[in-house]
Amino acid sequence: MTVEPHKFEINTHGNNHVLNITEQVNTCIQSGAIRNGIVTVSVIGSTAGITTTEFEPGLATHDLQHAFEGIAPENGDYLHEETWHDDNGHSHVRASLLGPSITIPLINAELQLGTWQQIVLIDFDTRKRDRRIIVQVVGG
Repeated sequence: MTVEPHKFEINTHGNNHVLNITEQVNTCIQSGAIRNGIVTVSVIGSTAGITTTEFEPGLATHDLQHAFEGIAPENGDYLHEETWHDDNGHSHVRASLLGPSITIPLINAELQLGTWQQIVLIDFDTRKRDRRIIVQVVGG
């Protein structure tokens, strides 16, 4: 079994910024030798998450934001903010619920994604960030 680590950075705007990172992940895969296995994509940090979805404006800029606002409202009462005297308690809760990584099968050097399925990073923090993404490819 072979393991190939890759990484890249991406700038975000924060505040539920949704970015399609499928192309960057594919670039990592194509630069390696593994053609069959699994690919784990992870974001470093506790206020962002990774998932898959159809990356289109209504979903990426409205529907997901509306859903997360219903689950962990920005103006909610978060003890984290009292502890650290900041404003991103909701960001941590949202990221914890989404999760920092996703694993996708790789067959013949192609991510096994649906026609309308892309890998997305959602940055929930309240400010711009430089996010580091790790792409770990395991297989042969």
